[in-house]
Amino acid sequence: MFSKVTGGTVIGIDGALIGVEADINDGLPMLNLVGYLSSSVKEAGERVRTALKNSGFFLPSKRITINLSPADIRKYGSGFDLPIAISIVLSMGIIPNIDLTKTIIIGELGLDGRVSFVNGVLPMVYHAFENGIDTCIVPYENINEAGLIEGMKVFGVKNLTEAIEFIQGNLKLEAYKNTECSLSNTFPDYNCDFSEIKGQKILKRGMEIAASGFHNVLMTGAAGAGKSMLAKRLPTIMPMLSFEESIEVTKIYSISGMLDKKGRLITERPFRAPHHTISNHALIGGGSIPKPGEVTLSHNGILFLDELPEFNKNVLEVLRQPLEDKKIIISRVQAAYAFPADFMLVAAMNPCPCGNYPNLNKCTCTPYQIKRYQQKISGPLLDRIDINMSVKPVLYDDIFSDSVEECSKVIRERVVETRQIQNKRYREESISLNSELDGRLIKKYIKLDNEVEDYLKKCISNKDISARGISRILRLSRTIADMEKCDRIGKEHLKEALFYHNTLGVFGKAGELYEG
Repeated sequence: MFSKVTGGTVIGIDGALIGVEADINDGLPMLNLVGYLSSSVKEAGERVRTALKNSGFFLPSKRITINLSPADIRKYGSGFDLPIAISIVLSMGIIPNIDLTKTIIIGELGLDGRVSFVNGVLPMVYHAFENGIDTCIVPYENINEAGLIEGMKVFGVKNLTEAIEFIQGNLKLEAYKNTECSLSNTFPDYNCDFSEIKGQKILKRGMEIAASGFHNVLMTGAAGAGKSMLAKRLPTIMPMLSFEESIEVTKIYSISGMLDKKGRLITERPFRAPHHTISNHALIGGGSIPKPGEVTLSHNGILFLDELPEFNKNVLEVLRQPLEDKKIIISRVQAAYAFPADFMLVAAMNPCPCGNYPNLNKCTCTPYQIKRYQQKISGPLLDRIDINMSVKPVLYDDIFSDSVEECSKVIRERVVETRQIQNKRYREESISLNSELDGRLIKKYIKLDNEVEDYLKKCISNKDISARGISRILRLSRTIADMEKCDRIGKEHLKEALFYHNTLGVFGKAGELYEG
């Protein structure tokens, strides 16, 4: 007898529907699984056989064939155990001929029939809902996660017997509704605030510009000047995640096994700060079964690289492509996996190995050591950074000042207003922020007066600035003009952009241009 139910798998960060077909016929007694399976799925045969026996269901002495289709998709993971078991029971005739075409079944089985937690349930259920499926049967531990999809009827089961009795109609289960499936209007509590940073007005302004246009940032300065403190507070001035962004981030953390068991929707912008000993694969993602790396875990948020020159040079160079394309494609023999990587890069570094340059009274490094240290950051990578800020030590008077600094909420309100201006301007385009402008859109949306254009030519003449660097200066100028609610880019906006882009050098000389 033939039967079919629907399961799911994950490809990249997206779900895919898998048909689980079972057929029981005369022949040598065996359980045969086919359909381009990984070893973890091939092992499902023994798990399912034993789980059925220990749940009181004995397989007939016949040939049982299980096919997972389509056959051109590689199947990974243990989430196929439960749909395989249900399809076998259907073929045995234990369950009446029930229509399960609108139901997706996901779950791992223990040998005692227990249904266990599975990673990646959210993208599978989300994809199923988009394809007209309105009911899901998942492990009880996954109901919060599956319940994030509004409109999906979610039923959680604790063991195989419970799942079979529910499908038979002998057991009534209440459809679960996750009360946390919508975003709150309350801003997440980050336990830190910009008001805690004393002085550093130029740096704060630079961070506000970066947050307003989603621009990449590099901070260079002596140790203890507050670079890490600034970076950790950057999420507090960025807008809240939209529901679509929140779902996308939650899907990423779901397939990575980093979502808490309560299945809460992630509402905080990701802030990832990997150690400088990280490998290429851990940063970008990879493995025989590709998993997201730090750049994907930072999607819609911030990737903070502290002590930038201490990272392996090969690790830094692999950042160049995702910084441009906003995604990672990992190719394997069986498939190519796409992971989103639309993150803001925030990096910090000392100007020299000892961290005291340009204070020659404290710096113990030779000119060769300083040059070699700075050259660890390649030109092409620096070319992808919009804002280069020189961080000076905090003055004693600022540290012990009683002055009240601007709080994150006030700055965030300005950032939100600036982003609304950009969203309105680009509503007919496929972008929403100034940092996403490409060459064609720069020509369309950035117009310079003759005086401003002549000033730009004068400033960058005799400077080794690539076409990409000029484009980034223009994008930065557009963001600064938006912050001032100006339709056209003025000379003062361009001056500030040149200052923050640090056109005259990374270590502090750009201030002469800005003040002039």
